[in-house]
Order: sequence, then C-alpha cells, then structure tokens
Amino acid sequence: MPVLRVSLGVVFIWFGALKPFGNSPANEVIVKTIYWFDPDIFIPILGYWEMLIGLCLLFTPWIRFGLFLLALQMPGTFLPLLLRPEICFTSVPFNLTLEGQYIVKNLILIGAAMVVGSKLIPLKSRSLVE
Repeated sequence: MPVLRVSLGVVFIWFGALKPFGNSPANEVIVKTIYWFDPDIFIPILGYWEMLIGLCLLFTPWIRFGLFLLALQMPGTFLPLLLRPEICFTSVPFNLTLEGQYIVKNLILIGAAMVVGSKLIPLKSRSLVE
C-alpha cells in the first residue's frame, strides 16, 4: 500500500510540476478546453494544485486532504472528452488519440486513489484505537 500511495504522489508532483513551466504535454489540451480562463493563470494554479495533491499523499497525516483535492480535480480532467472530442478521438468512442489516452489513463489514478482511501482507518474508529 505505501508503494501505491507514494507512486501516486510522485506522479501528481511530477505531472503537476511540468505545468507552471509550460512543459506539460497537457497544456495545449487544457488551453483548448478551458478557454474561458486565462491559461497563464489557470495552468500554473492547476499544476500547483496537482503538486499539493502529490505532497499530501506522501505525508500520512495529509492523505485525506490529498484525496479530497484529487476528487475535486479529477472530473475536470475528463472535460476534453466531452467538450473537445475531436482532440481526444480519431473516431468516437473507441479510437483514442494520444491526448485521449493521456486523459483515459486517469481512470487508473482514480482507482489507485480509491484503493489508498479504502485502506484508511475511519476517523471515528481511529480515535478509539489511539
């Protein structure tokens, strides 16, 4: 379980760190999808948000907060599939572009986060154990 949690944290830190520096392959898709926000502001905020998710997953007391931030962020990652299908598919619904594959892989991140969250001791039970 620690390996899954740490690897999830590292992926979020890594992918998030690319965004503020303009090096993320996702930046172009973000700009084309979330066109109503200034990308010079939105993309760095998103990157720092993702790095915060990753950091929280690395430190046990902050796992719940990191999973909460992840749950808020993940639905937005699927917006291009709905709003810009021409970017994500060569033919809908099965033939994904590289960008589409990049988005669909988030299902694995969601699954890993659910596994990590399922192994947390409930807060009420935790106070009884300590």
